[in-house]
Amino acid sequence: MKLLPLSNRRRHMIAVAAALCAGPLLHTTVHAQDQWPSKPIRLIVPFTPGGVTDTSGRLIAENLGKRLGQQVVVDNKPGASGNIGTALAKAAPADGYTLVLGFDGTMVINPHVFSKLPFDTVKDFTPVGKIGDATLILVANPDVPVKGLADVIALSKSRPGGLSFGTSGTGGTPHIAGELLKLRTGANLTHVPYKGGGQAMTDVLGGTIPLVYTAVAGAHGHVKSGKLKALAVSSAQRTSALPDVPTFVESGVPDFVVNSWVGLLAPAGTPAAVVTRLNTELNAVLNDATVREKLRVMGIEPAPGSPEQYRDEIRRDLDRYGAVVKAAGISVE
Repeated sequence: MKLLPLSNRRRHMIAVAAALCAGPLLHTTVHAQDQWPSKPIRLIVPFTPGGVTDTSGRLIAENLGKRLGQQVVVDNKPGASGNIGTALAKAAPADGYTLVLGFDGTMVINPHVFSKLPFDTVKDFTPVGKIGDATLILVANPDVPVKGLADVIALSKSRPGGLSFGTSGTGGTPHIAGELLKLRTGANLTHVPYKGGGQAMTDVLGGTIPLVYTAVAGAHGHVKSGKLKALAVSSAQRTSALPDVPTFVESGVPDFVVNSWVGLLAPAGTPAAVVTRLNTELNAVLNDATVREKLRVMGIEPAPGSPEQYRDEIRRDLDRYGAVVKAAGISVE
């Protein structure tokens, strides 16, 4: 047997020892990823229970859990327009056991309206996949003398004080949509922010305010009963929930498409294999006929796709809404 020189033998022994030590560690790491998920997954919903965002998140959590073989537990962490719960998700371990329900108001509008934000949408999160788009609608009290969007714009310009429109709050997607409508058409509209969509709806029904910009789900029943007058939806196509209501584009505002989306994100650094598995199972859930119908009843059009597609949409909307917020001078301290 040929002996290696002492220095070479020493290096050889160190290399062998390192390999022996790394072997079990490498095996454990690979095995742990192979076994994911081995415990329940936490889905942080940064809003109170009961709203459309929360109910859509619960529907996805239930069905995603069935496919993964582990419960997906919804954890409501409301506050600061979704910033509190989203920041908690950012700080969680990037191991695939914490997800956050991403809402466009929080992820792409809040970065422009809040002077201090406890997270960076692009740097701090890994997109998993989009759930769908919630169609927005402009509705009026039946006593307002308008038949469609063109009448609203004309009436607002004819009145010194214009027309007021209520929304669920400053900086939300309906607010941004209303400001964009003003910029595109010159309509004389004044925003009236509420602390939630429910109170805004109560006031438009009672005639306190003439208009409300909201999600279709919140206005659907009132439109069907004739208690509210539907003017236009800001989706690319008419919504199946209210097929007789024209889009803003059909009503004379070119390229006016403003939806409110929801999706799933994970903390930055979550293993790629885990993100791929989550996306695959999410898309399977969204392609299930029963789930699709339930989402549509909520006013959400399912939109399965890749993490990359969701990431690109987030970045586009960050730029698009940033320009609107700046032009409208919207800010929240």
